[in-house]
Amino acid sequence: MSSLFWLILLPFAGGFVALIDGRSRTRSALWALAGLTGALAVAARPVFIALASGRSSTATLPWAIIGEQVQLVLDPLSAFFLLPVVVLGLLFALYGSAYMRHYHAEYLHHGVHWFFYNLLATGMILVLLARNGLIFMISWEVMSLAPFFLVLFHDREKKSRHASWVYLVAGHLGGMVLLLFFLLLGSSGHGLDFSTFQPQLLTPGFRHLLFGLAFLGFGVKAGIFPVHVWLPEAHPAAPSHVSAYMSGVMIKMGIYGILRSIQLLGGPVLEWGILLVLAGVISGILAILFALAQHDLKRLLAYSSVENIGIILLGLGVGMIGISLQQPVVAIFGLAGGLLHILNHALFKGMLFLGAGVIQQQCATLELDKLGGLKKQLPTTAFCFLLGAAAICGLPPLNGFVSEFLIYCGAVHGQTIGIVSAAWPLLLSLAGMALIGGLATACFVKVGGIIFLGSPRSQHAVQASETTPAMYLPMLLLAAACLGLGLFAPFFIQLVHYPLSVLLPASTTMAPLADATTRLKDIMWITGVMLCLVLLLGLLRIILLRKRQVAIAPTWGCGYLHPHPRMQYTASSFARPVTLFFEAVLRPRVQRNVSEKLIPGTISYTSTTPDSVTRYGYTPLFVGVTRLLGILRWIQHGRVQLYILYIITTLFLLLMALAGGWI
Repeated sequence: MSSLFWLILLPFAGGFVALIDGRSRTRSALWALAGLTGALAVAARPVFIALASGRSSTATLPWAIIGEQVQLVLDPLSAFFLLPVVVLGLLFALYGSAYMRHYHAEYLHHGVHWFFYNLLATGMILVLLARNGLIFMISWEVMSLAPFFLVLFHDREKKSRHASWVYLVAGHLGGMVLLLFFLLLGSSGHGLDFSTFQPQLLTPGFRHLLFGLAFLGFGVKAGIFPVHVWLPEAHPAAPSHVSAYMSGVMIKMGIYGILRSIQLLGGPVLEWGILLVLAGVISGILAILFALAQHDLKRLLAYSSVENIGIILLGLGVGMIGISLQQPVVAIFGLAGGLLHILNHALFKGMLFLGAGVIQQQCATLELDKLGGLKKQLPTTAFCFLLGAAAICGLPPLNGFVSEFLIYCGAVHGQTIGIVSAAWPLLLSLAGMALIGGLATACFVKVGGIIFLGSPRSQHAVQASETTPAMYLPMLLLAAACLGLGLFAPFFIQLVHYPLSVLLPASTTMAPLADATTRLKDIMWITGVMLCLVLLLGLLRIILLRKRQVAIAPTWGCGYLHPHPRMQYTASSFARPVTLFFEAVLRPRVQRNVSEKLIPGTISYTSTTPDSVTRYGYTPLFVGVTRLLGILRWIQHGRVQLYILYIITTLFLLLMALAGGWI
């Protein structure tokens, strides 16, 4: 049997056995881990072959339902996306095996959870291997359905039930659009097999329509603004290792779908690249603004995921513009930055969600204004979280800087080619990246300061203690990966060499990738020297203070001897200078209780920033649809005879239309 079949079978089998043995917390987690470990072991060889030599692995299986063979292919592009699926899937499951013990008294059947976790991994693997429209859609539905049950883990809470239904509705609406995309694209060939599609037979207008459908359908899964609304609902409700897997890995399947659809449609045109740039700028800026205004940590991280999807779209958009204008430097720098950011985001966002899970379990809340001072109580978690926060802001020498630097280089080089149609979207991408980076830095400075610095704001924060090794070991490994990919970027950039060859025209030279490697080597040496200087200064400080007595005293409080934790900056007050400037976009709800007396009594100020798209768009839309459908309730009488009459009437009308040649 081909290794690709084992790659699908092993995680599913591990989850299925975990379901059977689900009453045991320990054994169900071990079965799931065993299946994921087997998938990683099986995937190692074909993934290495695809990324190191560009050779694809293929497996076929006859299937009578579609009347032909099912073809599974692992090419370099699929292998690049498969890497975080199997590696991070196992790492997050290891974290989850300890995380889930917290729920042993309240949630008994852990096997159900691990079954759907492994089913999610299986669905993503199938999506990456499928080369038939029908198989792809079945795999996509498996991948989309599994998180519904994972998000619904806290099913006793109304918020979790609401979040899971929002996710399910959004996912299936996106799936309907994708089904239409494959059916229309299949009309160009002789079936739904990818090899039979003939995009050269399509008119330019029809190709634009098909790309629009693919962009919308896959964009729902990726969380592109404004079809992102399920992310801020689902991530706070799901267990933290599930949030890490969904945000770090699953939403990238939407990006994979966009890239694969561009390949199936015969390559990009300039308009598609401009669309990706515009979507990236809008998603990145608006999402990080909403993240900056949030008070719940996981909700903030969910909006940050939308922001990073925007950065990925900017890189891919720059690359698509370069391809359409036959500018290999712009194309390779943009696409390489976008692809690397897919991997980088999976690492640091996964680490941030895992850190949020530790904070939630130790402090019983993720409300920023109830935390504080956790750097002393959770030193390992604080180190990993703050390193991830620096990486997500694109600061050197961490991995986030590398991918964003390449996107900047591609957009800057595009300004020198003298083509007006490309100048403004590339200039817009530069401005968008700069604004996104500044806002992201403000956002995570707020998060790091409010959570880990200052004084504890609640009794739970005072009593917090470091978690078990099974939970902080995955975070340390991810932290090492973020630092390693940043310091040794010239070597890791080779990961995108052959995936780029799948996306670029066959005649494109890969010389600009060598130029990118040279630039990254220079940066690596500079950052390495700076890092050594910092370490030497730290060592010098330790030596100088070794024989001195260091006194520790309270911070001077301007003569006030009884400070209180409530006197610190809150999350709202810290972000207020920025959010006030963008108040017309954020539209926050503010409640004030301020007395005008000379000596006021109780004073309160609260602010919430609900999603404007949900608030002014989707909620009125679905309320209107509900009212409209309510008018048709008279059709549902509860009488079986009438329902049978409806069916017979519908069949009769369809047969008449078929006989008359109307359909």
